[in-house]
Amino acid sequence: MSRKVVVIGTRGYPSFYGGFETAVRHLAPYLADQGWDVTVFGRAGAIQDDASRDARVRSVITSGFETKSLSTLSFGLVATLKTIRMKPDVALVMNVANGYWLPLLRIFQIPTVVNVDGVEWQREKWGPLAKLVFRIGGRLTAWFANELVVDAEAIGQFWHDKYGRRGIFIPYGGVQPEATPVPLGLTSRGYILVVARLVPENSIEHFLDAAESLAGRYDIVIVGSAGYGGEIEAKLAAFADREHSVRWLGHVSDDNLLDRLWQHCGVYFHGHSVGGTNPALVQAMTCGAPTIALDTTYNREVLGRSGHFVEQSGKSIAAAIEALISNAKEQSRLSELARSRALKVYTWTKVCSSYNSLLSAFSKDKHASS
Repeated sequence: MSRKVVVIGTRGYPSFYGGFETAVRHLAPYLADQGWDVTVFGRAGAIQDDASRDARVRSVITSGFETKSLSTLSFGLVATLKTIRMKPDVALVMNVANGYWLPLLRIFQIPTVVNVDGVEWQREKWGPLAKLVFRIGGRLTAWFANELVVDAEAIGQFWHDKYGRRGIFIPYGGVQPEATPVPLGLTSRGYILVVARLVPENSIEHFLDAAESLAGRYDIVIVGSAGYGGEIEAKLAAFADREHSVRWLGHVSDDNLLDRLWQHCGVYFHGHSVGGTNPALVQAMTCGAPTIALDTTYNREVLGRSGHFVEQSGKSIAAAIEALISNAKEQSRLSELARSRALKVYTWTKVCSSYNSLLSAFSKDKHASS
């Protein structure tokens, strides 16, 4: 009899929305290869059937309230209730907001492995009520999850200090791309690239301040959207309309195009201020992007010596970008260091193998006690 695992808390399989969805696109087929019966719960409209879909992975659409504040909680509850009926060997739960439903899974003796992601209640995009919801969800996760997964050692230290639980370190991985031509008529190593959700904690407004002095002299490519509109999107749209050298591509689900953009950029600016190991940063490293990152514990942990670091101000960001994009030797040095570090530390083979080992341990425990 095959082992059964369900995945709760992502937008589905296959989906291209964010880090959790990226992980599931790699992990779900891998688990199927290892003999797991895999079910991924998702949302209508978020799943894209393409060539990457593995027919062995069961994709189940759930209902919920598609709003900024209620979506994770509502979709998570419905997925939890369906999980109870399915009685899998183990549930892989993404996001501490689903901590509210862990007691239900425990009552029905379904082991849970929870990927806690970053520290959601530190994100500026959430209001006071949403931050409180995440904070309580985090505490419930610490109490009721059988095991935690942290995607950065620094996140593990945070959970140890706050809740007495360190978790298992499993980061994100990268996919080594083939050599590809320069995209969109751009010049290799001649343009500035940003790939990020357009939310305050990703330093987008500070980057736009920097870009005011860079536009016109360098091509600037910005990939990402806010998901729910807002002031940052409006400001970026106006900037892109005003400056012909600025290209705002919105959300891009074409991995090949993203890889080409990272491979050939002169500078990749990574402004994420919260969270752990960021999957976009890992893929940028795998592609050999010369990277300038916001100076945070998490970014330093991931990049090591393979990037430059900058404080969160438009003036500092502009100066750092100007220095790197005009230095071909340093671009090449950072590119090789980043690619080497990614291939050594951040590969999907290692990531998926770690998840499989962790989930298998709970499956064996459950069968041994039954």
